[in-house]
Amino acid sequence: MIMGKKILSSLIVLISLNATAFDGKTDTIVDPISPLLNENLDSLVNLWYVNTSATDLVLDSVPEMVDGKQLKTPDSVYIQRLADLDSPIPFVFNSKVKSYIELYTLKRREQVQVMLGLSEYYFPMFEKALDAYNLPLELKYLPIIESALNPRARSRVGASGLWQFMYYTGKQYGLNINSYIDERRDPAKSTQAAVMFLQDMYKIYKDWFLVIAAYNCGPGNVNKAIRRSGGKRNFWDIYYYLPRETRGYVPAFIAAAYTMNYAQEHYLYAKPAELPFVTDTVMVTKPLHLEQIASLLDVKVGYIRDLNPQYRKDVVPAGKKAYPVRLGFDYATTFAGMEDSIYAYRRKHYFQSDKLVVNPSKSHHSAVAPTGKGKVYYTVKSGDAVGLIADWYDVYSSDLRYWNNIRRNMIRVGQKLVIYVPKNKVSHYKRINSMSFAQKQALSGKTVSTMTASTTKKSVPDDPNYVYYTVRKGDNLWSIAKKYSGVSNSDIIRLNNLNDGRRISPGQRLKIKPKS
Repeated sequence: MIMGKKILSSLIVLISLNATAFDGKTDTIVDPISPLLNENLDSLVNLWYVNTSATDLVLDSVPEMVDGKQLKTPDSVYIQRLADLDSPIPFVFNSKVKSYIELYTLKRREQVQVMLGLSEYYFPMFEKALDAYNLPLELKYLPIIESALNPRARSRVGASGLWQFMYYTGKQYGLNINSYIDERRDPAKSTQAAVMFLQDMYKIYKDWFLVIAAYNCGPGNVNKAIRRSGGKRNFWDIYYYLPRETRGYVPAFIAAAYTMNYAQEHYLYAKPAELPFVTDTVMVTKPLHLEQIASLLDVKVGYIRDLNPQYRKDVVPAGKKAYPVRLGFDYATTFAGMEDSIYAYRRKHYFQSDKLVVNPSKSHHSAVAPTGKGKVYYTVKSGDAVGLIADWYDVYSSDLRYWNNIRRNMIRVGQKLVIYVPKNKVSHYKRINSMSFAQKQALSGKTVSTMTASTTKKSVPDDPNYVYYTVRKGDNLWSIAKKYSGVSNSDIIRLNNLNDGRRISPGQRLKIKPKS
């Protein structure tokens, strides 16, 4: 039997986020991306370092042309580019691979550009671990199809983290998982575990595509497919014997490798993520809340949280052993110089004595009043959105979500939200709750005419001397500007007196340029 090592016989199936369905007659991809992957892409936007970046993620934008050039690429070009990738993994080209390449380079362009930005932070970490085990560096593309490079990604069956480890598999490969910590979400430690898993799989199959398939559906399913095929050990020979979602997994991997290597050839560019490229770790020796670190270092707690996603309750459960906290290099140096002050800061507010007992009201999902802030309330009304409310109260969307345990920007009419504002401005912000929508928009320099088509009416007729464009779902200023020669984002912002180029909505009429 191929399962030679005892430990591998009990490996739990790792479930991919990239479920694929095929038409039995034509074998074309019917549903290349599962709803769960879309959810993870949505949650990717809510991470602090994406939310605070200069550009917004826009879903399902499918431009036909960029800079006057068609985005479609001939098969011969795909074949040559894949052949030019110097790798021990054979990057083949076929109709399935092509479908996924077009998925990444045409339909999911905005998500790819966000992942390009995140890859600048994560890929060096992946490459270092893969190189240490002498594994192909191209395996770094697996987390793209597993988690969209979101360390908090979680599947419906419980797989978690960048590499989507199941609970028992993570435990088997040395990851610590308890009420306070989940190292499946620790980028460095989960990467180490994933590399060990991949090495064990290669010792069995001696074929990277079979290893990648086993990563998705587990070695048991791969072994079953080999037996049913009569002992064939080539991925494409056992293709139809594999689980349906795994059939699309290898083509998606090849397409991810292609896209990340040839992004610029498809006019795809990294959207910057607010993550430090130079980081260091500090060892915490007794219980510490991430808000204690953020307050004393004078940074947003989202910054600390997203560099350390393994801490489930924002608590570092140190005591019997020390735990690492990753910070930007400069902040790590500052931490070392004021460590005692950080431990002592509002100690009784966060912990009962020095034991690892977090005060009930101080868990990750409760509204802990930030230092020097006053509390106001807002009742959600029809047409409201998290971004709009954050704008009105001059707070970060990520903070608003954190204070109110909001997931994926889901709020409901009548919901009461707590918001923390400067104490000397509490009376100013209290009155917002009773304002009309137009009055609230005026606070941030906007008028109702800049909102969605369902809640607005065009109040100013088009100037016949200008070219206009009606915003569609999925548009952003970059994609709109690229439709017109000689027009930039800045031109559109200037002509339309936009205070924030990221705040455009379907149905909005934008002045593009003077008619020639």
